[in-house]
Amino acid sequence: MTLDDLRVYVAVCAAGSLSAVARDLSCTQSAVSQHIRRLEREVGVSLLERHARGVLPTPAGRILETAAAEGIGGIDVALRRLRDLARGESGAVRVTTGATTVRHFMSEAIVGFRRRHPRASLEFQTVSSSHSAYEALAAHDLDLAWVTIGAPERGVEQRPVVELPWVLAVRPDDPLAGRTRIGPDDLAAAHLIRPPEQSTSRSHLDRHFTGLGIAGTAGSDAGVADWATAVHLAELGLGHALVPELPGWRDPDRAGGPVLVPVPDLPPLAVGWAVRRWATLTPLARAFADLVAEHCGR
Repeated sequence: MTLDDLRVYVAVCAAGSLSAVARDLSCTQSAVSQHIRRLEREVGVSLLERHARGVLPTPAGRILETAAAEGIGGIDVALRRLRDLARGESGAVRVTTGATTVRHFMSEAIVGFRRRHPRASLEFQTVSSSHSAYEALAAHDLDLAWVTIGAPERGVEQRPVVELPWVLAVRPDDPLAGRTRIGPDDLAAAHLIRPPEQSTSRSHLDRHFTGLGIAGTAGSDAGVADWATAVHLAELGLGHALVPELPGWRDPDRAGGPVLVPVPDLPPLAVGWAVRRWATLTPLARAFADLVAEHCGR
């Protein structure tokens, strides 16, 4: 088997379609099938099952897919580092992150990094969730992922950087705006705007809601993909946004915006870095990760 065989196989498993991968690679479906057949001859078992909507890995195929995806990711990082050394360039740091992360957590670090490493480049790939960030980290030539810290992920090392307290964002004319804190009874009666059900932050909330004895909410919950959108919806009067407080939200320039009332009964939400292996990070990637942590710590 060859490295190209494994790359094509991982791509087919992700897409669930030989024809889609053929289009992406600008080759024929027969050429893609040849890669898969070569792997199957090598390992002696079937790797893919055909279904009405495409293909899925067999149980044996899932074993190879997991190992190949992790291995290829590490090889890609090593090859990029070798190319940078060969060209004598300072290289690049590639980060996958959510839409609001750069503005709230990385702005100062980016400026500082550019001053210290003027020949290096920073590249950002935007994703919609921590789960998508983990997938991008495993499948692409990326160094760092900024995520909501959750349960351990196979093949990924997590490092918390900062803990965010929970707040309830309400309009200034809302009866809750005059409170100094929001308790469990207030949450149970509120019309909440919360993170989407499959997100790490929603799992965090649901777990602690159960611990506080909050079985449900009086109004219909709305779920949004990012916290800044949730706060904006609260400003428009569509409910109360239960969100972690991001850096800069209490800036004086935000005068006239929503009131952020602390929710001390909910444990803070940890956010930070995820990588394949800290030991194999490039010096530049480690420098950027440390600089972001330093600025967040302030």
